[in-house]
Amino acid sequence: MKLFGTDGVRGLAGRELDAFVAMKLAMAAGVYFRKHAKTNKILVGKDTRRSGYMIENALVSGLTAVGYNVIQIGPMPTPAIAFLTENMRCDAGIMISASHNPFEDNGIKFFDARGNKLGERDEAAIEKIYFNTELLISEQKTGREIGSSKRIDDVIGRYIVQLKNSFPTDLTLNDVRVVLDTANGAAYKVAPTVFEELGADVIVINNRPNGYNINDNCGAIHPETLSEKVREYRADIGFAFDGDADRLVAVDERGELVDGDKLIGALAMHLKSEGRLANDCVVATVMSNQGFEDFLSANGVRLVRANVGDKYVLEEMQKNGCVLGGEQSGHVIFSEYAKTGDGLVSALQTMALVLRSGKKASEVLNPFELYPQRLLNMSVAEKKPLESIEGLKEREEQIRADGLRSLIRYSGTENKLRILLEGKSSKKIEKWMAEMEKFFKKALS
Repeated sequence: MKLFGTDGVRGLAGRELDAFVAMKLAMAAGVYFRKHAKTNKILVGKDTRRSGYMIENALVSGLTAVGYNVIQIGPMPTPAIAFLTENMRCDAGIMISASHNPFEDNGIKFFDARGNKLGERDEAAIEKIYFNTELLISEQKTGREIGSSKRIDDVIGRYIVQLKNSFPTDLTLNDVRVVLDTANGAAYKVAPTVFEELGADVIVINNRPNGYNINDNCGAIHPETLSEKVREYRADIGFAFDGDADRLVAVDERGELVDGDKLIGALAMHLKSEGRLANDCVVATVMSNQGFEDFLSANGVRLVRANVGDKYVLEEMQKNGCVLGGEQSGHVIFSEYAKTGDGLVSALQTMALVLRSGKKASEVLNPFELYPQRLLNMSVAEKKPLESIEGLKEREEQIRADGLRSLIRYSGTENKLRILLEGKSSKKIEKWMAEMEKFFKKALS
């Protein structure tokens, strides 16, 4: 059994991720973090899912059982946990969220004392402790060594100040009308507050979480309503966040969706024009469009590709000295302001770009043309190792010989196979996608 996926531990709340798993995982994490403890405090936040109550209490039980003092701050975006963990001098931070997944799922993400997501080595160490029952039993404390827990409700102000400090002080959002879709998730309070304090005329939608409606036909995964509202209110731009607000999707003044690669490309050129694009490099993932890479190259910028997952993007950013990185799906990292994808930082940097350009969002956020690309998600009962599937390697070679780029991988958070095909010929893409779908239905049946 493997607990950690590409972004922490995630699964159906009450089944794969129940109270027992959460408490045991918290104990294991507590034992691990105690090796380098300085303050004996761990921060715990969550999004707006109903199951967050169950998991939060289980985490607190597990952490206090092994002697940690816990600070609970309630619903807050994932990037806020990363920032506040370091800001409040905690040994670690924990976010309870399944990000863009439906409300039935939930997840647990860990951050170290510096606000960085844990690497695979740290996760493997926690996982090893998790399965060592004797060690967990022996590490439980008694008497005065048992930890405590307290809830703090006013830390949102610290994060708001951090966000506002990321926006140029010579700019304001006066005379800017913006529509915000908070996905009934963790950004439902902080997002409108930040934009209003910076002077924007703000229309907010999907900001009434009830525990069940997070990501429900709204937010970054379903931006259709946002597009309608931008047109209805004649807004200058629209921003949609996912359930934990580490992802951003932008919509221009015409109500048209801005592709994630185009957004990062436009932001890269903005940073380069201001002399802020260190080493003239950008990090994206293997999912990013080849048209994006060609655009950057034509403008003297090198693209470094990372595995899918913003923690892998950040690792490559650190290795290559890049200050900007992201995923096509909407995770964008500005290392100057955040150590993980932050939808609100990305939205504010996008606003700075639009205002500096003096142009409409539809002009400045459409800097190049994408090559045709098709992504197919297939549900699978079992993630059979791809290297063991007979005939797959030969088909990938045939696809490459036909002038297409292919990427075939399993989702790190769901039982799904993702097939990506890309190239200059839409007909070839459709032909090969039909062939690959047929191939995998047979191979994985």
